[in-house]
Amino acid sequence: RRYAMNVEHHDLHHDFPDMSEQIRELKMNDRHFARLFDEYHELDKEVRKIEEDTTPASDDTLDALRIKRVHLKDDLYAMLKEA
Repeated sequence: RRYAMNVEHHDLHHDFPDMSEQIRELKMNDRHFARLFDEYHELDKEVRKIEEDTTPASDDTLDALRIKRVHLKDDLYAMLKEA
């Protein structure tokens, strides 16, 4: 059983507060970054719904979504460092 109290927010502004300007800049000027950014946040929202028990899912499904989220965050972070 998952516990809602332990649900963390993984939005990029929260995880990379020192990169807020780069995030804003890339969202406006880089379509690939903007698409990945939106995909990442949709995925994060989906993971949180499962973790909060509002959306039923197997542990395997949750693990797969978390892994995908980590890979997306890595890609976005790499793009931010280059900006």
